[in-house]
Amino acid sequence: MYGDTATIRKILTELGDTWAVVGLSSNRGRAAYGVAEVLRRSGKRVVPVHPKAETVHGEQGYATLGEVPFDVDVVDVFVNSDLAGPVADEAVAKGAKAVWFQLGVIDEAAYERTRAAGLDMVMDRCPAIEIPRLG
Repeated sequence: MYGDTATIRKILTELGDTWAVVGLSSNRGRAAYGVAEVLRRSGKRVVPVHPKAETVHGEQGYATLGEVPFDVDVVDVFVNSDLAGPVADEAVAKGAKAVWFQLGVIDEAAYERTRAAGLDMVMDRCPAIEIPRLG
């Protein structure tokens, strides 16, 4: 299990409210769009990170995590597992407090590196599913 209940609760309630969602575009048919809306409704600032750098849910987008000109608390990753490891490394370099890999996104080496760097991390879970479970 790559995300015990205590870690999930900590990320969702204690680590801060600025979430960079990597893979978030204005495509309403993509899971990232709906999850970002759930995060917004739960009080999070959702920053889109996508090569198109589109404004989504009223928030300016950026092409890469490194281009976000302010601190990010949590990096939520909606990219293929093959691409997720470098995003986790960027999150560490950016100074994020946690990394969240979405359902189906698994990179055990990235998980180990990210945890070793002192960040909290959840993998193969979805905050839109976990938020209602918190009660």
